[in-house]
Amino acid sequence: MHILYVAQAYFPYLAAGGLPVKVRSLSQELVKRGHQLTILTAHLGQAEWKQLALSADRCRFGLSYSENGARAVYLPSWLRYRSLTLNPGVIGFCRSSLGEFDLVHVFGLYDLLGPAVGHFCARRAIPYLVEPMGMFVPIDRSILAKRAWLATFGSSLFKKASRMVATSEIEKDELISGGIPREKVLIRYNGVDQAIAAGLPPRGAFRALHHIPGDEPLLLFLSRVIPRKGAEILIESFAEACPSHGRLVIAGPEGERGYLARLQRCAQASGVFSRVIFAGPLYGKEKLSALADADLFVLPSRYENFANVVAEAMACDVPVVISRHCGIHTLVEGRAGLVIEANRRALTASLLALLTDSALYSRMKTGCREVAAQLGWSQIAAEMESHYRRVLADSHAAR
Repeated sequence: MHILYVAQAYFPYLAAGGLPVKVRSLSQELVKRGHQLTILTAHLGQAEWKQLALSADRCRFGLSYSENGARAVYLPSWLRYRSLTLNPGVIGFCRSSLGEFDLVHVFGLYDLLGPAVGHFCARRAIPYLVEPMGMFVPIDRSILAKRAWLATFGSSLFKKASRMVATSEIEKDELISGGIPREKVLIRYNGVDQAIAAGLPPRGAFRALHHIPGDEPLLLFLSRVIPRKGAEILIESFAEACPSHGRLVIAGPEGERGYLARLQRCAQASGVFSRVIFAGPLYGKEKLSALADADLFVLPSRYENFANVVAEAMACDVPVVISRHCGIHTLVEGRAGLVIEANRRALTASLLALLTDSALYSRMKTGCREVAAQLGWSQIAAEMESHYRRVLADSHAAR
C-alpha cells in the first residue's frame, strides 16, 4: 500500500507532544512491513532542525526529509497561530500527488491540513481515516473556536471519512455519543517504544541532580501542567500519604498561565513545599532520567483519551496510579498499577497501599513489562495494517 499520513506537526518538532511520536513510529513500522509512507505536515520547529543538525531537501511543495524509508513533506506556512497554520501548498500537493496514494490517514483536529486533504480525497474517491487524538470533545482552551471548527470543517471531514480511529473505549463512546455511526468507529491503542527501558540512564542521576536521598520514595507526575491533570489533588494526597518522608516531582510545561504558581501555593499550604520539585518540561535524556529514578508514576487526570506517558512509565518498570478517566486504565487495572476515582481520598489510599504493601508493589512492578509488551509499535502497526486492508476492501466493493 502507498499510504499518506496527514499531521499538523511532525518530527523533529516534538513539542507537539504525542502526535509526532505516534505518526513517526507508525510510519516507520509500516515501512518495515513493506508499505510506502509519506507524511504531509507543516514546517514547524526550525530551531529543532538546527539543534539536531538535520538537513532537508528542497521539493516542489516545500521541504522533504526521508528517515528509514518514510518520506515527510513539510509545507511552508504563511500564517501561524499556536499550532494552527495556513499552508496553501496543500492544494497543489493534493491536485498533483494525491492520486498516488491508496488511502489517507488524518491525525488530529483543529487544523486546516486535514479538512483540505479530506475534501480532495472525497472528490477523488480515495478512502481516508480520521484519528481525533482525544480532541473530539472540546476541552481546556479556545472551546468556542473548537466548536466552530467542529460545526464547519469537522462536520464534513467526519461525514466523508471511511473510519474514525479511537485510541480507547472512552474515546469510542465519545465519538458514538457525538453522532458518529458505531460501525465507522474502530479502536486501536497507542503504542510505546519497547526499547525505552534499554535507554534508561543508571539509577540515581536524577536524584543526585535534585538532592533526593536514595532511600526516599520518589513520586513522578509528568504531563502538561493544567488543572484537569490533577496535580493539585496529587500534592494534597502526597502530603497525607508521605507527611515527612518522600519527594514529589511535578514535571511538564505549564499549559495555563498562573497555574504553576497556584500549585506552588498548594504545596506551601499543605506543608510539603520543600519536598515538591517543580522540574519544568522534561524531554529526551532528562525525561528518561526521571523515569529511571521514579518509584511511582501518578496521573489523577479528569480526562485522557489514552495517556501515552503512562505506557512509557510501565515500559520503564514503574508502577502507576491513574484515574479511570485515562483511556489506558483498562490495560492497567490490577496488572501494573491502581486505577482510582479522581479524588483526594482515593488517591491518598492508593499511594499508601503501594508505598506500604511491598507484595502489592512487587506484583504491580512485575506486571509493567507485560502490559507494555502489548503496546509495542510493531504490534500496533500490524493491527493498523489490517484496518487499512478492510477499508480498502470496503472501498473497492462500494465502487
